[in-house]
Amino acid sequence: MKILIIEDEARAANQLQRMLRSCDFEYELLVVIDTVEDSVRWFQDNDLPDLVFMDIQLADGLSFEIFQKIDIQAPIIFTTAFDQYAIQAFKVNSVDYLLKPIQHDDLKKALDKFKKSNKSNSIDPSILKQLIDSFQTTSSREGILVKEGSGFLQVKVSELLYCYSEDSVTFGVTLGKRFIINETIDELFDSLDPNIFFRINRGQIVAKNSIEKIDSYFNHRVKLSITNSRDQEFIVSRPKTSDFKDWLNT
Repeated sequence: MKILIIEDEARAANQLQRMLRSCDFEYELLVVIDTVEDSVRWFQDNDLPDLVFMDIQLADGLSFEIFQKIDIQAPIIFTTAFDQYAIQAFKVNSVDYLLKPIQHDDLKKALDKFKKSNKSNSIDPSILKQLIDSFQTTSSREGILVKEGSGFLQVKVSELLYCYSEDSVTFGVTLGKRFIINETIDELFDSLDPNIFFRINRGQIVAKNSIEKIDSYFNHRVKLSITNSRDQEFIVSRPKTSDFKDWLNT
């Protein structure tokens, strides 16, 4: 069984492979891909796999964008940390999913379902648009609870200038202070309004109103001047530069 894993977190991809082996699922891993751009290129250049495991939030955007650029006639099992509304949409379209963190029993049931059907699942473009719209409108929050001394403090999301990950710790910065957020950078970004916040690279998220200046940078990238940068450098990764410019214009 030839499988493809589309996942931008190496740890999550490795964990999925270990769980597949524990389910007695014999497979040959073709490749692990972490971006929309590389996924599209791979499908254009290679034969279809027997099964695809696909994360939703990739390094350069939502995996739904892959289907808008190329027709994929292969069974897909999505892995997602998103809310129940989106999951129901997947069910309507008869595409299986695994809710993160992936549970062994859920994975086994998904594999059993795949083995019984063992047929291709195509994605309806209208369903894709519905899914993208639902993520843009439902994946937002108003406050973040952070620890301060012996107690807790709620920081308004509207006050966030930027967030970043350093040594596996997530930090948030406002005009007045820096604080630790007890979430991964992935979990945090998934909960923020994508119209207001943009993940410029693997480790940094910026708010639109925090951007003071944009300069060209080598290798077709851009460098940002951010309010209260605290000696941080903010460089938009090359795969995200085009989407970043589009985001600024919205």
